[in-house]
Amino acid sequence: MRKNRFAIVLVYCFFLLSDRAHGLGERTIVLGSAASWQDMEVRHGVAEAPRIRPHPVLVLSGYSGYAGDDAFLDLQLSFNEGEAGRFADSQGRYDVFASAELRAAPAAWSRTGAGAALFTGTARPVAGEGPLTIRPRAVPHWRPGALFAPGSHVQDFSIEFWLYPQNIENGAQIVSWASYKPDGRGDFLPQLVQCVVARNRTQWTFTNFFSSPGGHDRLSLTLSGPPLVPRTWSHHLIRFDAGIGLLEYWVDGELEAAEFTTSLRREGGDVFTPVIGENGVWTLGAHFSGMMDVFRIHQRRAEPPALARYHPRGGRVESRTLDMGRTNSRLVRLEASGGRTASITGSARNEYAGTGALRFADHSAVNFFVRTSNARYGWDTPWIPVTPGTELADIRGKYVQVAADFFPSADGQASPYLSEVRIVYLVAEPPPPPARLVAVAGDGAVELSWMPSPSREIGGYFVYFGAAPGEYFGDHAILDSMVHSSPINVGNRTSVRIEGLTNGRLYFFAVAAYNRPEAAGEGMPQALPEPGEFSREVAARPLPRPAGDR
Repeated sequence: MRKNRFAIVLVYCFFLLSDRAHGLGERTIVLGSAASWQDMEVRHGVAEAPRIRPHPVLVLSGYSGYAGDDAFLDLQLSFNEGEAGRFADSQGRYDVFASAELRAAPAAWSRTGAGAALFTGTARPVAGEGPLTIRPRAVPHWRPGALFAPGSHVQDFSIEFWLYPQNIENGAQIVSWASYKPDGRGDFLPQLVQCVVARNRTQWTFTNFFSSPGGHDRLSLTLSGPPLVPRTWSHHLIRFDAGIGLLEYWVDGELEAAEFTTSLRREGGDVFTPVIGENGVWTLGAHFSGMMDVFRIHQRRAEPPALARYHPRGGRVESRTLDMGRTNSRLVRLEASGGRTASITGSARNEYAGTGALRFADHSAVNFFVRTSNARYGWDTPWIPVTPGTELADIRGKYVQVAADFFPSADGQASPYLSEVRIVYLVAEPPPPPARLVAVAGDGAVELSWMPSPSREIGGYFVYFGAAPGEYFGDHAILDSMVHSSPINVGNRTSVRIEGLTNGRLYFFAVAAYNRPEAAGEGMPQALPEPGEFSREVAARPLPRPAGDR
């Protein structure tokens, strides 16, 4: 029996002494997972994606490869608004109308950014309308209008978008532009630009779109692309060089077809250019089943974009300032879980790595950083790189901030994702209160003395005073020839004489110790001392000295 009791005591002592190893007393702040990512307040090139894990994860935003030359950008639909009814032209030159059949695909299914347009294939083109209808907007004369406004003489231009066909349906109208032009004889000719699916390929037709310099002759032509691959993103670019009259069709960065819009139908001769007709309207996705992302029109001959799915610079997130409770709390470790996704159009291609360092063989990775401070504003330490799951050195502070850099794979087609971050820390223990507090009243003064607090980290003491028990709101006390309000920071002294008190009034006192603060970094504010528990309360009533004592 004695042996059993001795064994129980040994086991108890083992767990007591192995506090750090077994996490006894550790606390945790959770980011992500069921706790959401709302505390990640800075996000560059990173978006939340559902359907990869049970809760939304952080993953690199898609990269369109477009440099963002706004001076030549006529129309841009990013489809990132989250609802089809909110799709809008970021350039403000076109009005956008969505039908009831149109949907907004989430970031997990988009090619770039936070969403895509999802076409159900149920809508049919009716009277110039489709699932998505785009009309040039009337703008003031002093503001540049839409490239496809009535009467516009178009020179260089480009049309581009990403396409994801769910099924290949011949006859599907992916893009359509329709207007009417006077033929010079009192009648009107239809002016059409269409991209349709024909024989399982994309086919562009331009009908009465290009006009001769005098406007008397018009040109119609057709350009065909490669076979479409269902459930795969592809990039499509039409671009026109008005200098030589060359119209090109590029798919996934490869030139698929080209035609000269000249009187000779080869280089040389008069160049036919577009002159936009009346009541023109764009329609997207009629009788098409699938997704479209980032539809743009440029007022220039755009270069084929880089086709990497993710930007080579990657992305970054930073948390808001998080409170660990007390000054000089110790950051123990960072834990992270996540994986990688080679294609966010299907969960079968997602690889969950679990908890640990999120670095993968294809060079995609998430790198983590922390910094701490005892002051909410300003940081005592620079960003410190950390490896998830590894015990940290002596990193202390009341506040902590976490950052993560996301990097894509070497080919730009895979992204790491982050499903949860756990910040594990130990709250700094407050110093025990001083013992044996004694108050001795004097003439307009009270002398206080106490036993030192037993903590090795003592930085000093606060003296609290007031006119009611437990209410320490006193003021106009004098210490070291200076007027103070409660509490008074008396430093490391264990006895003080507080003067300037009113004779005949009963005062109540308590003392609390505070730990020695960490030195602030250069240019950083010093953290205010954080006191521990109060000592026992004492009271004293200052009185004038008796006549015989003077």
